[in-house]
Amino acid sequence: MPKSIINEGNNRMGKAIEALQKELALIRTGRANPSVLNSIHVSYYGTPTPLNQIAAISVPEAQVLMIKPYDKSVLDDIVKEIQKADLNLVPQSDGTVVRINFPALTEDRRKTLVKDVKGIGEKSKVGIRNIRRDLMDQLKKNEKDGYISEDELKKYNDEVQKATDKFIEKVEEVLTEKEKSILEIWLKKSMI
Repeated sequence: MPKSIINEGNNRMGKAIEALQKELALIRTGRANPSVLNSIHVSYYGTPTPLNQIAAISVPEAQVLMIKPYDKSVLDDIVKEIQKADLNLVPQSDGTVVRINFPALTEDRRKTLVKDVKGIGEKSKVGIRNIRRDLMDQLKKNEKDGYISEDELKKYNDEVQKATDKFIEKVEEVLTEKEKSILEIWLKKSMI
């Protein structure tokens, strides 16, 4: 029973990392990233369909996304849905494809984004620590109910703490990578 509690905790912590990665993917870094459009659904023959299923999305230049619909009749719908999504993106249609230009970020905006990323990361760490607390409470209940001994409780608590430390470290890795991508162009310019 304690092993299933620990396995469940590992699954929950893994999902917390996935949620963090999805949330961070929505933060623009000044580079074109197709994942910014993951939340866009376009009505296609009356059915809300994910954008990436009705169009090819490519990055022809570092700061340009190009969306080429498989069916040109949905071109205007794609533009409307991107505008409605409130992503601060300006889609431009030429009748064949939709282009979205990503303006270069200012130094101040990059610093603000890094602060936002750190805040999101801290929320993820708190979530992981809350999962740890839940697991330890469940283990204490098992010990109180006589399913495990006090020594086993200590061993399982140590296992939970090691897993927690591993996932907190993973959060740090994800945050460091995102911060690096946000500051990348600015750092190169400041080194010149």
